Amino acid sequence: MIYAAIAAALVAVDQLVKYLVMTKIPLGGHVPFIPYIVELTYVTNTGAAFSIFSEHTWALALVSLVMSLALALALWRGLFKHPLGKLTLTLLLAGAVGNLIDRAFRGFVVDMFNVLFMHFAVFNVADICVVVGGIAAGIYYMFLMDKLEPREEGGHGSADADR
Repeated sequence: MIYAAIAAALVAVDQLVKYLVMTKIPLGGHVPFIPYIVELTYVTNTGAAFSIFSEHTWALALVSLVMSLALALALWRGLFKHPLGKLTLTLLLAGAVGNLIDRAFRGFVVDMFNVLFMHFAVFNVADICVVVGGIAAGIYYMFLMDKLEPREEGGHGSADADR
């Protein structure tokens, strides 16, 4: 399945970037990346976004595991039929797995992208996948699903089907 390959590739990129940061930048160190926009800053995070729940790393790992399994099942069972809908689930899955690997094997998540033009949390490739995938999935579900998903007998989601 192409979506499993995409998810695996994104997880591999996430883990490769994290490995390079851990081996090339000292903890707390900074390296220019995109001048005036983003620098690479090696930090660790035992919590979730903005370090919330930092005392509950294993609970977050369990949530990541459950979400990864649910997203993989949703892809496998065809929750969304259209490729765009499947891609949104793929991004979410890749992000969940990328950070799950960190929590399970390191006890923390490695973050590195530090936005310079505003105060924001340092984040990683998996976080990008989760945010982009989550926003895209919400937009797809709310605005595009009825237009792009093949209609089943009886026209799911259609006001005409209720008449």
